[in-house]
Amino acid sequence: MALDDGPSTRPTPPGGGTQRSRPSFGAALVLLALAYLVVQLIASPPVTRLTYSGFLAQLDSGHVTRVTVGENRVRGALKPAPGRRDTLFVANRVADPALADTLRRRGVAFDGETRGGVLASVLTWVLPLVLMVWLWSGIARRAAGEATSVLGLGRSRARVYAEKDTRVTFADVAGVDEAKAELQEIVAFLRDPARFGRLGARMPRGVLLVGPPGTGKTLLARAVAGEAGVPFLSINGSEFVEMFVGLGAARVRSLFEQARQDAPCIIFIDEIDALGRARGSGGVSGANDEKEQTLNQLLADLDGFSPERGVVLLAATNRPETLDPALLRAGRFDRQIVVDRPDRAGRVQILRVHAGSVRMEPGLDLDAVAALTPGFTGADLANLVNEAALGATRRGAQGVTLDDFGVAVERIVAGAARKTRVLSPREREITAVHETGHALVALATPGADPVQKVSIIPRSIGALGYTLQRPVEDRYIATRAELRARLSVLLGGRAAELVAFQELSTGAADDLARATELAREMVMRYGMDDTVGNAVYAGQGGELAGAHPLMIPEPRVYSQQTAREIDTAVGTLLREALDGAVAQLEHGREALERCARLLIERETLTREELEAAAAGRGDVTPPRVVVAPAAARRVSRGELVP
Repeated sequence: MALDDGPSTRPTPPGGGTQRSRPSFGAALVLLALAYLVVQLIASPPVTRLTYSGFLAQLDSGHVTRVTVGENRVRGALKPAPGRRDTLFVANRVADPALADTLRRRGVAFDGETRGGVLASVLTWVLPLVLMVWLWSGIARRAAGEATSVLGLGRSRARVYAEKDTRVTFADVAGVDEAKAELQEIVAFLRDPARFGRLGARMPRGVLLVGPPGTGKTLLARAVAGEAGVPFLSINGSEFVEMFVGLGAARVRSLFEQARQDAPCIIFIDEIDALGRARGSGGVSGANDEKEQTLNQLLADLDGFSPERGVVLLAATNRPETLDPALLRAGRFDRQIVVDRPDRAGRVQILRVHAGSVRMEPGLDLDAVAALTPGFTGADLANLVNEAALGATRRGAQGVTLDDFGVAVERIVAGAARKTRVLSPREREITAVHETGHALVALATPGADPVQKVSIIPRSIGALGYTLQRPVEDRYIATRAELRARLSVLLGGRAAELVAFQELSTGAADDLARATELAREMVMRYGMDDTVGNAVYAGQGGELAGAHPLMIPEPRVYSQQTAREIDTAVGTLLREALDGAVAQLEHGREALERCARLLIERETLTREELEAAAAGRGDVTPPRVVVAPAAARRVSRGELVP
């Protein structure tokens, strides 16, 4: 399955090409005028302003070389200084009929001033007028555009994709066969509404796609439009909500009006929880009039259009618990389709879709890759294929191998390796013992997930080492014994530190947090403690993940005595898990020493190498890890007893 939110397809502008801005005629005139002014400023010498009497004085002294007589002015040139250009002058003309005779007697070349040519007239009179008109029209267009944008705030911002723009069909969607089967009815109705409704049946007005992020909800909606060959109106729920009250409701009305004009078509609202969140969920003082008006308008439009017209509303969310109940009632969103994480067979199908664009090693078993990825979504698997291809490219391989997928899984789960982080010998020793404790407890505990790899290479997520466990099959139910085994494995690192060093470190912080959360779930949600009983206390007061994240925390409905019993039961589960892990490592003390030393030397151990070292098989370096004497290693209630 491809990514949930794939590359968006932008509507093609009219004409099929890309719209490009064209230079305007006014801009060309401005550039021409600027060029003319620059040339004039550079080429023209400085001009001296003279009075008419000053001009006559210069003429009498013989300094004037040439004169141009105009109607209102006299201009010309004076004799230059040695090595310099002529000095130009200009003076106002007065009524002097003898000026021509005077110039003739002095031997000065003179001429009359004529009007400029066409270009001079254009530059002098027409160009300023054109510039003024162009500037005024630009200001008017800007004002009109602002008015239009204000008037168009209530228009729908939905992106419309024609049939040729969708380019997604059910062949591009894998791993969600049940969801595709339910959506086939939508496709059949959109292709032939009359035939589908011949017995009086009607299609659901709204279909809600529910599932975790990355499972392919958006891709499924686009595939429905591609299969049916109808326009696809796509919009995000957050695009309805603005700071101005009433704009969201106006956009909802505009969206449904546009859909009626384009019918048959599909309206797809992604992340509808941003629009359809339960009214009053923000508390007494957290109500939002704009959001409530927008939701009310959506509810009214859902009631007001008929599905016989060929308009189908699809919506997607990964938080259905936050939606308003009025939105989910029959007659609005009639059908909810769960798009869940794929199982192993579904992951194989998704990997085949994405592997089509990647060069794989001949004979690569995608089923083995799917076995390494329980819980992965379609988006995770697409990222996995890409990471594996990048890894194979970096090492110069001709194709992607199973080992590349294994490295990619480690990178996604544990983060990128940080080999530049240098640990002291003591820190490496503690980390090796800690991770070996996890691995050996997992090997010795029935019901624990198999260990795939153990490493003490620091990762980008902040871990100094990790133990990679992957289940052999997808699981949907866990027994109490399996959960207790999981607790023992989580506390195996802390137990190994107690056994080896009689000392505790901060390296078990994340393990303790996860173990505590799991123990509380066992007691408060699953009813797996005999003292507390089968009552469910999870979610009260917003304590655990089941509480509504937006509601005001509800008061705790159980007594202080019950809270004390819950705390006691959680502490008992954690203590028993730690005692069991310590007992297992005490029994296999030599295996702990061998495996820890081998892990220090090799930094990474596979399952086969770990089992061989634990059993004392193979060429293993003699242990150097200092382990406390057995007589001093007795653990009771999580504390060392000398």
